[in-house]
Amino acid sequence: MNETASLRARAEIDLAALRANVRVLRERAAGAQLMAVVKSDGYGHGAVPCARAARAAGATWLGTATPHEALALRAAGLDGRIMCWLWTPGGPWREAIEADIDVSAGGMWALREIVAAAEAAGRPARVQLKADTGLGRGGCQPADWPELVGAAREAERAGHLRITGLWSHFACADEPGHPSIAAQLAVYRDLVAYAEKEGVDPEVRHLANSPATLTIPEAHFDLVRTGIAMYGVSPAPELGTSAELGLRPVMTLAAAVALVKDAPAGHGVSYGHHYTTPADTTLGLIPVGYADGVPRHASGSGPVLVGGKVRTVAGRVAMDQFVVDLEGDRPEAGAEAVLFGPGDRGEPTAQDWAEAAGTIAYEIVTRIGARVPRVYVNETADEVTGGVPR
Repeated sequence: MNETASLRARAEIDLAALRANVRVLRERAAGAQLMAVVKSDGYGHGAVPCARAARAAGATWLGTATPHEALALRAAGLDGRIMCWLWTPGGPWREAIEADIDVSAGGMWALREIVAAAEAAGRPARVQLKADTGLGRGGCQPADWPELVGAAREAERAGHLRITGLWSHFACADEPGHPSIAAQLAVYRDLVAYAEKEGVDPEVRHLANSPATLTIPEAHFDLVRTGIAMYGVSPAPELGTSAELGLRPVMTLAAAVALVKDAPAGHGVSYGHHYTTPADTTLGLIPVGYADGVPRHASGSGPVLVGGKVRTVAGRVAMDQFVVDLEGDRPEAGAEAVLFGPGDRGEPTAQDWAEAAGTIAYEIVTRIGARVPRVYVNETADEVTGGVPR
């Protein structure tokens, strides 16, 4: 038995699919650069391998939430533009500046800490100013924008920083026609126009996340930030399935069946006996649970492909395992159980699990824990002409 087959569980990551998704997204946003967002360990897929694959497919920027994620990319040898945006007071500003990472400032406290770190580093920081155009999370409120822009321009003239970007984030881009989309676009344009009137000359202006990249071309500006779509997961069912959007899911989550056994009618299954066998049957033990990221909320509803048929989690998902009712079938111990994948072999998808658990597919792939090894396939870049990824 080979090493992959002997694994208790594995998350197989198809890097050819990721490269293909990046190319599709680049085509959808022709004229704009593409940022490959690899925060949260590449949405659970592995930040460094996915960043390298995205670069090979033409992504010109990498994006992370935390500075530590960005610094880890630099430590792994990834060059080029990297941006990180989720900062707290006392963060590693100097380390980020010295690593030539673009940092984000959405308030005066951040700008003050950036200037101090740049002075300590003896080099200007690369700073992107973030506006809150309506999401209500990070970023500077429009009323405070003149103060932030003015202070940033003063620091730029003093040589402490270079304003490299002006950016914001949509609240409802995954809901086509939502009135906030047009409203945020209008606010963003106004704030960019004000900053440019004050002398800001950004390298990039960016607002579009994955759903906006796919459906709102007027929001593409200079750069699009693609996260979940790069991993082949539809940003929202309302926008279409992955296949309808021209994307292929990158992760396949599978486990080896640990045990197959007979059970009589009326036999309780798993904690609380929320499932009782309706007839004499066979039960299969799947050795993954909520400690591996399998959502407990999918107890009694999560779909699994075993022995060529889609089964349903029988009873509660436990910490390390769950059970499926095989209805008399007898796959051998060690047979493959596929929780989700692209769906073209009849297996469920991450979206199917999201619906079973009452959540979104983003969470399904991102929550798969470190106890599940990532197995990378198709690591060699393809479709390269003249040394330039298409």
